[in-house]
Amino acid sequence: MSLNAYLILSAILFLLGMVGVIRRKNLLMLFFSTEIMLNAVNVALAAISKFYGDLTGQMFAFFIIAIAASEVAVGLGLLILLYKKEEQLILTIYKV
Repeated sequence: MSLNAYLILSAILFLLGMVGVIRRKNLLMLFFSTEIMLNAVNVALAAISKFYGDLTGQMFAFFIIAIAASEVAVGLGLLILLYKKEEQLILTIYKV
């Protein structure tokens, strides 16, 4: 596949994640949508890195994966505490 195909795939994944962030009311689905957005950026970075023959984009993608893993660990811990307290994960009950 060409670089354009990977970038189009990345843009579609990012838009799907953004739609999920905007439309979801469940906090767990909100975390899943942010993961989709981060993975879209990883696809773009890895594709551009391969296209230019440089490892910089792949290294950035590796760090994004590490940050996403820590975000999931902390976020799921907070969601478990919130679920034990409120017994639901719906955003509409919180006044932000």
